[in-house]
Amino acid sequence: MIGTIEWAAAGRALPDQRVSGDRAVVLDAGGDSVLFAVLDGLGHGAAAAEAADRAAQVLSDNRAEPLDVLVLLCHRALAETRGAALTLALFDSGDRVHWLGVGNVESRILAKAPGKLAVRATALLTAGIVGYRLPPNLQTQTVPVRAGDLLLMTTDGIVSDFVDTVDLSRPTSEITADILDGHSKNTDDALVLAARHRGHTGPVQ
Repeated sequence: MIGTIEWAAAGRALPDQRVSGDRAVVLDAGGDSVLFAVLDGLGHGAAAAEAADRAAQVLSDNRAEPLDVLVLLCHRALAETRGAALTLALFDSGDRVHWLGVGNVESRILAKAPGKLAVRATALLTAGIVGYRLPPNLQTQTVPVRAGDLLLMTTDGIVSDFVDTVDLSRPTSEITADILDGHSKNTDDALVLAARHRGHTGPVQ
């Protein structure tokens, strides 16, 4: 837990590789805000891991900056690397998520709905590679969240057909483990991050 946010991440390297190029970064951004980032270094192996690690350090050192500034700082730092896909999601104290993505790290917010699970919002991803080519306009989206809503962020090593299998009543650690076990590809690194907004007045009922 960080503040009101319960979170967990699960990942693995491409089979036969020692290191993964996928990274989850979770940072206290101050003022009751929490910054989540998922990075996918291009390709796999040590070179992909180096790109992801370099961006993770930039985020840690500059966590209070606006999301578009963070992307630009990562872009400059990754100029001599393979580059990476990157999605940022900031939970603020006003029950909102601000997110910004370059590349193919998918993010969505799941919520309970009558008789089913609903996708309340999906991050708009822009084409590009952090460290190589950014889109001309970096625009942050803002969406409201309610107690019990679940943010899911996945690299492209996760097959995206898992939404209907998610049980929102389970801990985030079990949700991420199940998605990794049941929906990861054998041809890439894979990582999934889940973050649940618990609300400001106690546990979700």
